[in-house]
Amino acid sequence: MNVFRLSGDVCHLVAIIILFMKIWRSKSCAGISGKSQVLFALVFTTRYLDLFTSFISIYNTVMKVVYLVLAYATISLIYFRFRNSYDSESDSFRVEFLLVPVAGLSFLENYAFTPLEILWTFSIYLESVAILPQLFMITKTGEAESITTHYLFFLGLYRTLPHPVVTSSHAAAVVLVFELHVRLV
Repeated sequence: MNVFRLSGDVCHLVAIIILFMKIWRSKSCAGISGKSQVLFALVFTTRYLDLFTSFISIYNTVMKVVYLVLAYATISLIYFRFRNSYDSESDSFRVEFLLVPVAGLSFLENYAFTPLEILWTFSIYLESVAILPQLFMITKTGEAESITTHYLFFLGLYRTLPHPVVTSSHAAAVVLVFELHVRLV
């Protein structure tokens, strides 16, 4: 396995666990965008439909199941268990402005025009913008807990590490996330 890919997977898993444990330990989802978490759950659901059609490896299968379980567990904490601490007023990003263009683009630009391929392509495009409701919420409230910035930092690393040749846009994204992390901590 590629060391960059493995590092990216570890950072992604750490980001999700940080978020889940923050909510669980504080018994509050204050400062967390439920809309971003729903979008990430949609990303994992549409990307990992191949769990039912093909087997790649035990590692691959376990990671997919863990991502799905943690994504839906986080959503249940936000919208059910700790719903009293969820700030729907600040989580006001209109996700339809993300979903409609992403859906349209996934039909227009994909590898093969099959349902699984279109859904996989949809997940790739959606993942690139799924964090926007969280960033919008932070901008709107003007504050973020340090644990939330740690989550964003590891999520930024996850998006960069699987690519051994770092492009200028990847580098700019990491610098932006790092600056946000430093300012808010």
